[in-house]
Amino acid sequence: MKRIMHMFISAILLLGVLAGCTNTELKAKERVKIGIMLSDVGLGDQSFSDAAFAGLTKARDELDILFDYRELKEVGSYEKGFTELVEEGNDLVIGLGFMVLEDLEKVAKKYPEQQFVLVDSVSELDNITSIIFKEEQGSFLAGAVAGMATKSNVVGFVGGADVPLIRKFKAGFEQGVKAVKPDAEVKVAYANDFGNAELGGKIASGMVDDGADVLYAAAGFTGVGVLKEAQARKKFAIGVDSDQYFFAEKAIITSMLKNVDIALYEAVKEFQSGKKLKSRQIELGINEKGVGLAPIRVIKLTPEQEKDLKELEAKLSTNEVSIQLD
Repeated sequence: MKRIMHMFISAILLLGVLAGCTNTELKAKERVKIGIMLSDVGLGDQSFSDAAFAGLTKARDELDILFDYRELKEVGSYEKGFTELVEEGNDLVIGLGFMVLEDLEKVAKKYPEQQFVLVDSVSELDNITSIIFKEEQGSFLAGAVAGMATKSNVVGFVGGADVPLIRKFKAGFEQGVKAVKPDAEVKVAYANDFGNAELGGKIASGMVDDGADVLYAAAGFTGVGVLKEAQARKKFAIGVDSDQYFFAEKAIITSMLKNVDIALYEAVKEFQSGKKLKSRQIELGINEKGVGLAPIRVIKLTPEQEKDLKELEAKLSTNEVSIQLD
C-alpha cells in the first residue's frame, strides 16, 4: 500500500513539473522578442551601441521582453545580420545607425510583414519606423558651454565622418559657441573612422597644438581618444551620446546626451502594448527629452552663465533660436 501511495504521489509531482515546464515554455513564446543590429563598431564603443544595448537591457528587466543582437564583425554584413534576426522570429527588428539604411531596406522589402525600427536615418518603407534626433539642439548647448569655458578663444570639433548626420552635430556646436562668444574660432576635423581611439587622440593633439582648449567629438570610440587626449594635455572636453565623464574625469565638462536608450525602451514598450508602433517617423529633441546635457563638472559656471544657458535652452525649445544646418 505504501508503495502504491509513493508511486501515486510521484506521478502527481511529475505532472506538476511537466505542467510547470509547459507554462514556462508558453510564457516564453508569448514574450515579445526584439532583435537589434548594432552600429559598425558594436558593443564596447562606450557611446552609441552601448547606449542602445542599455535601453534593451532595461526593457528586458522591466518589461520582460527577450532580445538578441548582431554585430558587424560577426555577421560580415548588415544584410546578413538583419536576415538572421528576422528568420529567428523576432517580433521587432531594430537597425542602429545611418550606415545600416540600405541593407535594412533590402531585408524589409523581402519581409513586408516584418516590423522594423531604424535609428538615426529615415526610410519611406511602410514597415520601417524611423527614430531620429535633433542632435543639433543638444550640440548647440554643448557649444555654448565650450564658448563659456574656453580661455584661448579656440575650440575643436572632431566628427567620425563628413556625412549629414555628423554635420548636424557640427552645425549646432559651432552656432552654440558663437552664440556666447562670437569671435571664437572653431576648428573642425573628420576622422573617417568611428572605431579608432588612437586616431582620435592624434587629431585632438593637433588641435591642442593649434590652440584649442575645449574639444567636442561626435565620433563613437574614436571620440574616446579625443577625450583622453584632452585630459592628458590638461584641456577640457565634452562627451557625446551618453554621460562620458568617467572616461576622463579631469577634462570632461559635460556630455551631449542623445537618449537612444530611452527612445528604444519607449519604442519597445509601445510595441509590446499592441504589437505595433503608431508612428512612421519619430523625431526627438529638447522638448521630447531626446537630447540634452549631462551635469556640468570640472568647471563652475558663473550665475550669469547658468542663466544664459537656461535661456538658450528655453529659446531652442520654442524655436526662438533656430539652427542652420549644412
